[in-house]
Amino acid sequence: MTVNLELVSEHRCHGGWQRYYQHDSKAIGLPMRFSVFLPEQAQATTAKDDSAQPMGTTKRPVLIYLAGLTCTEDTFTTKAAAQQYAAQQGLILVTPDTSPRGAGAAGEDDHWDFGTGAGFYLDATTPEFAKHYRMESYVADELFNIVTTVLPGDAQRVGVFGHSMGGHGALVLALRHQDKFKSVSAFAPISAPTQCPWGEKAFMGYLGEDRTAWQQHDASSLMASQNAVPFPQGILIDQGLGDQFLERELHPHLFEAACAQVGQPLTLRRHDDYDHGYFFIMSFMKDHIEHHVKQLGV
Repeated sequence: MTVNLELVSEHRCHGGWQRYYQHDSKAIGLPMRFSVFLPEQAQATTAKDDSAQPMGTTKRPVLIYLAGLTCTEDTFTTKAAAQQYAAQQGLILVTPDTSPRGAGAAGEDDHWDFGTGAGFYLDATTPEFAKHYRMESYVADELFNIVTTVLPGDAQRVGVFGHSMGGHGALVLALRHQDKFKSVSAFAPISAPTQCPWGEKAFMGYLGEDRTAWQQHDASSLMASQNAVPFPQGILIDQGLGDQFLERELHPHLFEAACAQVGQPLTLRRHDDYDHGYFFIMSFMKDHIEHHVKQLGV
């Protein structure tokens, strides 16, 4: 595929390169940014100009991280301490922004938990948001293709994980695109967005009043509807019991029940005192990297 990637910045990191790119997104219809950690094993070029040709010669497994509300492509890269573990395994880490920027949709900047910085990793269908808020298509199609054609990612070894809204996105996109994502995990995911204020607000704004359509973007509903076990090697979720959003927004027990219903192996670890932030994520990042490494066959 022909894609012009603008290299915004790059930084030497754990023997590889932490890079930030911008490009004109066909799915979104606006410029989008993403970050990528390229380990030494990827043999990445340091070219700073047109990136239409594949980089390097060694295809490496990929882990796409979806960040939470108000975050950007920079949040995970600077707060999660993940590069050190990815470098050891030769794993490419990719993090997109969490929404379009400057889409001009009415009300997109009125609330911190809806609109800008809160795309919820779905394709909107309501008139105000349908044109640009197409984060599912962006992540699962456009970004996936960029990472596995322009960048040296192996299309047969791509996993997805995320935090909070991004944990919701990881679980839902993994279930909706099982042909692409071979492993999945999450930190404190919004596990049943049709049954919490964050999800109801987002789905009403992006998908409209038809609640039956919402079920296709609810991880617990999607899991309960599976006819076969989607991830037989297991799903990993970590949840802090000191999380201020646990009771109101996250509902991991509903996803746990859905997994039990269909026989999906799930490791749901509950940790005393840990909250919703990146100190929690940092504490268990190594375990998540190892979870994906095992399933992706690194």
